[in-house]
Amino acid sequence: MKILIVYDNFSGDNSLIPDWGFSCSIETGKRKILFDTGGNGKILLENMRNLNIDPGDFDDIFISHPDFDHIGGLSDILNLNQQAVIHNPVSFRGIRYSNKVIYYDKPTQIYQNIFTTGELGQREQSLAIKIDQGLVIIIGCGHPGIGNIIDSLEEFARIADSFTGLGKIYSIVGGLHGFSEFDVLEKIDKVCPTHCTKNIEKIRQLYPEKFIKGGVGTVIEFDD
Repeated sequence: MKILIVYDNFSGDNSLIPDWGFSCSIETGKRKILFDTGGNGKILLENMRNLNIDPGDFDDIFISHPDFDHIGGLSDILNLNQQAVIHNPVSFRGIRYSNKVIYYDKPTQIYQNIFTTGELGQREQSLAIKIDQGLVIIIGCGHPGIGNIIDSLEEFARIADSFTGLGKIYSIVGGLHGFSEFDVLEKIDKVCPTHCTKNIEKIRQLYPEKFIKGGVGTVIEFDD
């Protein structure tokens, strides 16, 4: 499994454009997923071009929530890819493309080893992918709270008859907004705070062995 950040507030590469927003490409071996689409379609496509990503190759587009900095490039992507399945929080309506759109209001298994929390707090959904070491959670902004996101997945594991267990939370990647529940990270092996996270430096100081620096072009690879 590989995550490649294609849109973020900062970049360490002059060929990649930083901008307020978040998007990442996720390859699981079976599916290629675009998580969110940043705030500006022109910037998103330019970064994809420089990262050798073909927008038409995505099997799925997962939208965490419909704030401008997460859906700004959606139309630009859909103009180039009308076969990808779109996975939306239940409150985000109005897509007028031929793509299949699925809406989630509760934790759901999307594909084998791929899950959504569904829309939490009438605001945002997060994506979770099971690998050998546990769950990798990809988060847009974390508005519902990281604890609530984790709790929703753990509750789903308890009630899902068709799935024996999601396992431990291995890694968190994405925007964590005003996150300050730092003790939550004690049992997590890897964390890559991006985009709107206010306490990136605090997380790095507290957990240097877990910390992965984000930014456009960052690649995070996991065994799956």
